[in-house]
Amino acid sequence: MHIDDFAWTYYTFCRKGTKKNGFVQIVSRNLLFCRQNLHISNKNTTFANVKEQINYIISQLQGFYPREELHELAYWIIEETVGLTRTQLFTQSHNRVDIPNLPQILERLKNHEPIQYIFGHTQWMGLDLHVNAATLIPRPETAELVEWIIANSDTSAPLQVLDIGTGSGCIAIALKKRCPAWQIKGVDVSDEALVVAKANAKRNGVQIEWKKMDILSQKPDTVDIIVSNPPYICHKEKATMDSRVLDYEPHNALFVPDDNPLLFYRRIASMKSSNVLYFEINEAYGNQVCNMMNELGYKDVQIKNDIYGKARMVFGRIKA
Repeated sequence: MHIDDFAWTYYTFCRKGTKKNGFVQIVSRNLLFCRQNLHISNKNTTFANVKEQINYIISQLQGFYPREELHELAYWIIEETVGLTRTQLFTQSHNRVDIPNLPQILERLKNHEPIQYIFGHTQWMGLDLHVNAATLIPRPETAELVEWIIANSDTSAPLQVLDIGTGSGCIAIALKKRCPAWQIKGVDVSDEALVVAKANAKRNGVQIEWKKMDILSQKPDTVDIIVSNPPYICHKEKATMDSRVLDYEPHNALFVPDDNPLLFYRRIASMKSSNVLYFEINEAYGNQVCNMMNELGYKDVQIKNDIYGKARMVFGRIKA
């Protein structure tokens, strides 16, 4: 994975619900979009210079976030609201800066609302993606899954690819960007998520077919590749989850019954609507997912670790 891949990750989330520190390089955002999304008024908080601004934000958020995250949050806020890049902030560090709606932003962060939801979008795999409470925030391990699919496939062939549980559309859009010859469809049970996915496809200049589908009761048409990052967290794991996930991200995209953790994996694999299947998985159930796929007749079943050494992806095929 290239270093710029970390630009799109939410620095504390290296798997659903679990904290892991990482460096985030933030890119410039659209100032008008941010103001509209935040319902920002004309009331600004004025600082003598960028350094004073950063120190104030850090002082307000101390005790709410780990120390090593505070500088990144401060720069993220300034970049989003003022419309300057990180480089511009460094070169103009002595200039006076006005931050619109800063008290409201800080209050939302103190309530542990993800900063991506506050500003309404995130950077991921070079894509600018709208996100809201109807969609999960794209994670780095999901990007690793995308890279694995691309590395294993003929990117010039007109393959038909289905993304089940598409959410924000991040997987489908990333695949289409990198493999324009592929015919890609994204399905989700959530109308709200599909609205976001459609907007993200338009935002990133790709054509994808979107469809509402409850995969537990409906079967898709046969395609060349199926990829899915389905719900995979058991309710019993809630006690160990970060509040930014548990309190804000959509539970229907996160949780499965404690007594049926492979619910979506088994359903998708048993449909056999594709000869090639890729899953993002709960690291606690990697062996179970592999065993289930072997029992269903899949060959060459492989489990792959993410960059943190966690078992997070599984591949299998029907035909060798």
